[in-house]
Amino acid sequence: QVHLVESGGGSVQAGGSLRLSCVASGLTLSRTCMGWFRQSPGMEREVVVASLPGGYTTFSADSVKGRFTISQNNAGNTVYLQMNGLKPEDTAVYYCAADCEARRLAYLGTRLGPYEYKYWGQGTQVTVSS
Repeated sequence: QVHLVESGGGSVQAGGSLRLSCVASGLTLSRTCMGWFRQSPGMEREVVVASLPGGYTTFSADSVKGRFTISQNNAGNTVYLQMNGLKPEDTAVYYCAADCEARRLAYLGTRLGPYEYKYWGQGTQVTVSS
């Protein structure tokens, strides 16, 4: 059984940083594509960053390029989202997602929709104040 557990959310002022963690059990990160998504009230869930199995090839949404980075510790089965230069518009619930069709992620990058990921964490709130 697969479980994804996020942590690290919180409140921060604009310009600050946070690092989110996602501990995965029941799957092997070196063989699984991973993603971070976010959702604000009344908005659709959108991709933030994603990585092919192993974490060596990553994709970032235009809105976070140069500010957010996905990385992973394969041995520890943990995926991270480092968020720098946070803006109020980054306020959302952030979700960790796992297990998509890697070839589709390689082709589509951040255009791969949330419905193509099989497993989801419970989400962690990030609030950025101006």
